[in-house]
Amino acid sequence: MDFTLKANAAAEITEVVTEDNTAIKYASGTAPVYATPALVGLMEHAAVKAIGDQLPQGYSTVGISMNIKHTSATPVGMTVKAKAVLIDQDRRRLTFKIEGYDDAGSVGEAVHERFIIEAAPFIEKANAKLKK
Repeated sequence: MDFTLKANAAAEITEVVTEDNTAIKYASGTAPVYATPALVGLMEHAAVKAIGDQLPQGYSTVGISMNIKHTSATPVGMTVKAKAVLIDQDRRRLTFKIEGYDDAGSVGEAVHERFIIEAAPFIEKANAKLKK
């Protein structure tokens, strides 16, 4: 199956920082600021959204790596935005450049890789672990 996706496919996702997505809530720190794991999730969501409508029925993607720099803290009440751009495709392996911003400027960047999978066999293989 051909999985040629549009070069530079992009998407943005935003999220307001609340008590539920702080470093305290994620147990990733003790400061009441946007958690790095929350930023990772937001960035992944942007990558998924960037190419999701281009995949054939029954196919999806899974994250296989994320190299992230979280460079600035965002306090509760501000909005965080992640913008993902597809920068490379090697057959089923997709590479995204993702930038994060809050209302005051840059908060981080990442290079994220995803792999195109056929959903049903992937889930079947994962569920087989329950039988071991």
